[in-house]
Amino acid sequence: MLLSMTGFGRTVTEFKNKRFIIDVKSLNSRNTDINTRIPLYFKEKEISIRNLLSKELVRGKIDFTISVEVHGNETVEQLNEDLLVAYYKRLKNIAENYSIPLGNEILSSLVKFPDVFKSNVEELNEDEWEIVFNGVNDAIISCTDFRIKEGEMLQNDILQKNTAILELLEKVSQYEKERIVMIKEKLKQNIAELSNGVGVDANRYEQEIIFYLEKLDINEEKVRLKKHCEYFVETVYNEKFAGKKLGFISQEMGREINTLGSKAHHAEIQKIVVMMKDELEKIKEQLLNVL
Repeated sequence: MLLSMTGFGRTVTEFKNKRFIIDVKSLNSRNTDINTRIPLYFKEKEISIRNLLSKELVRGKIDFTISVEVHGNETVEQLNEDLLVAYYKRLKNIAENYSIPLGNEILSSLVKFPDVFKSNVEELNEDEWEIVFNGVNDAIISCTDFRIKEGEMLQNDILQKNTAILELLEKVSQYEKERIVMIKEKLKQNIAELSNGVGVDANRYEQEIIFYLEKLDINEEKVRLKKHCEYFVETVYNEKFAGKKLGFISQEMGREINTLGSKAHHAEIQKIVVMMKDELEKIKEQLLNVL
């Protein structure tokens, strides 16, 4: 079964007065590209988080975020009232000495002065981390479930297009006899124009016709294309994380379709080839998002 690289998972969990919002978002990418935004005091656990994301989500552009909401009176930053008052008195003295009026916006300016707000450097609590880590796992599971649902839709669409190629390939057979006759007639016409009335050896002529028709035979391409399409379906159902392999198979399918088109020498077969190319291009576009 195919998995999409596009996914989203969110978990909300709480510990004491803190509420943690954990988001995992993934998009398609050739490689594993992980971007994390987490609180500073969780930095020592970042490697563990990255390893878990890489292991469970395998591939894709992955954005991981932990947001913290603190409830109650505790805040990460506390106002240093003594320092704020000291700054105010100092400015007031300067203003009085130099007759500079203090505007109404003085308070908003003072809170921007150095160390007016004191940051509480938090330390990681292992009980807290256990709660958060479980939330990380749940968010990853939610993201994976999203990928599975997206993958089912991708799989159905891709297999339908693969079936369409096989159905188009079957239509080629109805034009093959007409195609051979047209090629023979074209050869006869060309030889007649080149010989300019000079007699042509009948045996040699037949040998050349056979040789030329063998070069333009499309049976091998038809057989190989059918085999590639069948192998494509087998890979979809039997292999995990098959996106890259399916991409390689689709390239082989494209080679056979192109060769079929170059050998066709028949307008209706050329139309079929164009339609097969169209279906294959749609498959390739979808495979860019398959894990």
